[in-house]
Amino acid sequence: MKEKVVLAYSGGLDTTAIIPWLKEHYDYDVICCCINCGQGEELDGLEERAKLSGASKLYIEDVVDEFCDDYVVPCVQANAIYEDKYLLGTSMARPVIAKRLVEVARKENAVAICHGATGKGNDQIRFELGIKALAPDIKIIAPWRLDTWQMDSREAEIAYCEKHGIHLPFSTDSSYSRDRNLWHISHEGLELEDPANEPNYEHLLVLGTTPEKAPNEGEYVTMQFEKGVPVSLNGKKMKVSEIITELNELGGKHGVGIIDIVENRVVGMKSRGVYETPGGTILMEAHQQLEELILDRDTYAMKKDMANKFAQIVYEGKWFTPLREAVQAFIQTTQEYVTGEVKFKLYKGNIIKAGTTSPYSLYNESLASFTTGDLYDHHDADGFINLFGLSLKVRAMKMAEAEKNK
Repeated sequence: MKEKVVLAYSGGLDTTAIIPWLKEHYDYDVICCCINCGQGEELDGLEERAKLSGASKLYIEDVVDEFCDDYVVPCVQANAIYEDKYLLGTSMARPVIAKRLVEVARKENAVAICHGATGKGNDQIRFELGIKALAPDIKIIAPWRLDTWQMDSREAEIAYCEKHGIHLPFSTDSSYSRDRNLWHISHEGLELEDPANEPNYEHLLVLGTTPEKAPNEGEYVTMQFEKGVPVSLNGKKMKVSEIITELNELGGKHGVGIIDIVENRVVGMKSRGVYETPGGTILMEAHQQLEELILDRDTYAMKKDMANKFAQIVYEGKWFTPLREAVQAFIQTTQEYVTGEVKFKLYKGNIIKAGTTSPYSLYNESLASFTTGDLYDHHDADGFINLFGLSLKVRAMKMAEAEKNK
């Protein structure tokens, strides 16, 4: 009886070519495992393709709700945004994929897990840190880093498959390298490889349209949060996954959530990509809109630091670590009173505030207005400013004294 390997299978050419490669170089029984994080039609025809390519079995694991509830929501609550722009669409999905790969490997008594991430990207790190943390005894195979993997183009991969009797309708036409789940879709390659080039949005966009082509009329949206978790959209109670799905349609329609960034990968290089995150952009903005009304000044400032740290942790694939658990515990504490309603208008790529309410709002109209109320005496500012600015005044006096004595 052959030993088994679990292959993280997307159905694309790369992971399809890996199936006969694994059988040739390791003589493993190949178990394909596709983790459904909301890829949509990309899952069509996977079972037939995997079997034709030599796999003995295919798992299609639906983790959409787990992905949204246990990985997306903590990132939203943290306001975790990598390098001020990237909403972590790929990064958030990798730990739940690694977790499910390990679960399938245990079920099948597999000795190894294989992935198709390249040796230049972040995903190899994210997959392997997750697997090492959850199953340190399972061997990891990364073909792109091995000398025995000698395919460096689509043409070479197609030729390899055909040599092994696998004839599938893959095209040699080059296209964007994409990663899709319920939260986002990323685009890399082609004209994007040169930062001097403007993206060809007509050819590129999948989830929506550009702001220029968005409707000329804005659209109002209302969301309810309970303890930092979105629970309803336009008055209708929904699961988080359902809210993100509907926000994707609304945001895509109005040209929201398209970003063109150059980011710093974990491995040290810069990479350029265009990300479509229509629903995620709206959800992040709505959550921040509510938080600024509720959190006190010191907590808000500290939470911004923790947001950056949490984004870095997730980006670097360190989800299954004590540090992530500790930072998330702090963030979870801050969400105790992040409950309320957020209203905004979507218009040509913009998310425009239209009113925020919460029973825990720290905004006090009496304090904030220009009239004098019972809680605030303008005279109190005299002493406060004297003490707050004392070090500045002392330094200025000393500097003046030193200048005089020259």
